[in-house]
Amino acid sequence: MHVSTSTIGLLTGLALTALSPVSAQTTPGVATPGVATSESAVKTSGRLNLQQCIDIARQNNIQLRQGQLTVANADLQLRQSRLNKLPTAVFQGNQSINGGRSINPQSNEFVQQTINSSSFQLNTSVTIYNGGVLQASIQRDNLALQASEQELQATQNNVALTVAQNYLNVLTGTEQLAVAQRQADVTRAQLDRTQRLVTAGSAPEANLFELRATLASNDVDIINAQNTLDLARVALLQAMNVPIDQAFEVEPINVPDPGLDPYTASVQQLYDVAATNLPEVKGADLRVKSANVGVQVAKGGLYPTLSLNGNLSTIYSSAASTLIATGSSTQTTVGFTTDPVTGTSIPIYTTTPDYSRAGINYGTQLRNNFSQSASLFLRVPIFQGNLSRNRITTAKIQQQTAELTAQNTRLQLRQQIETAYTNMKAGANRFRATQAQVASLERAFQVAESRLNAGAINATDYSIAKTNLDRARASLVQAKYDYVFRTKILDYYQNKPLTF
Repeated sequence: MHVSTSTIGLLTGLALTALSPVSAQTTPGVATPGVATSESAVKTSGRLNLQQCIDIARQNNIQLRQGQLTVANADLQLRQSRLNKLPTAVFQGNQSINGGRSINPQSNEFVQQTINSSSFQLNTSVTIYNGGVLQASIQRDNLALQASEQELQATQNNVALTVAQNYLNVLTGTEQLAVAQRQADVTRAQLDRTQRLVTAGSAPEANLFELRATLASNDVDIINAQNTLDLARVALLQAMNVPIDQAFEVEPINVPDPGLDPYTASVQQLYDVAATNLPEVKGADLRVKSANVGVQVAKGGLYPTLSLNGNLSTIYSSAASTLIATGSSTQTTVGFTTDPVTGTSIPIYTTTPDYSRAGINYGTQLRNNFSQSASLFLRVPIFQGNLSRNRITTAKIQQQTAELTAQNTRLQLRQQIETAYTNMKAGANRFRATQAQVASLERAFQVAESRLNAGAINATDYSIAKTNLDRARASLVQAKYDYVFRTKILDYYQNKPLTF
């Protein structure tokens, strides 16, 4: 059974809706199980159902892992955009030693000595207004995260559908092999009956040779059916991304013969429902919304930016010192005066307390030199080499690209629904015709078998009747699975669960 590649691209939730869905893993930092885990699951389980095969494929699929990383990155970007609204704080510390002619950081005077100095600063800033860029960035990144999650879901659905298709191919091959084996059993039984008739002289020996040739042809059909089944198994294992040297069986799914009633939904009805529910379409629409907000973010670069800044600082210098009184004093002659009585010269003295210079300790300097400040900072863009304008133009181009991508996604969706609907109608006609063909050939074969036993026809006519019936039965198996799968594809477009 074959389904077109374009159909597979959109029919991605088929197995998910059928079998206890597993949601996409979007939690950043969660490790994805490796191939070894999946190989072990295949080796330790002799029979796998469809859900187990899908789980193994999800664990090993590289595109799915890449999608999970994309979601994790988008989530990180959104968290960063939200954190950008919070104030920033930066602490700076500096320790230095200067020798020779240096500047005393406390007095700003040149000194000729080795100075050990320290400085500490705490700066903080918060954006008050920047043209709405911060809030628009949060909205843009939130939409981008939602789009990534929808795209991850689409990838997950693609993986599940590919596994489901290959799983059904294995079931088809298994049933066709069983049909070929039953056909050989019928030929073998007829060969035994003819052998007895030939031995009894009631039938010509030529009939025996014809039946042996028919049996050999049936053996070739068995080999071909086995080869087809083997290839289907390989395709299933490759879809699960595990080595093909795995011995396992798939659990059969009861697929009854489908009814031949016309499909009730029209192409337009299928499209209307699918355009609302498919994650590919949702993701494309979210990308458009994110690009629209991206234009607003770019336009914010044309507006002024107002921020509030705060600063706390202090310093220490080993050259800092202070004067301390020693308790003694020094007399100094500052002039003379004349004694009015004696007329002699009398000196005039002044007394100056003596001081010594002592260093200031570390903690005292940090307390004494502590300062704080607050300021408003306004940045008005006037000309920046047309940088903001070019960013706006780039954002608009991205917006138009996202809109065209969304339109193309819907166009492809409509075309794929039209193709799937046409394939379903063709599958229904083929199944109906093949079913009638098998019924007619079964009656013809019964007549041929009766006439052969009665000696009314030769073995060649019998072999032709049997070969026609065998081929029709094999075609009926193929037509049944093909028609059922195509109806389930249309059910998926209508957001219906997959049931057999």
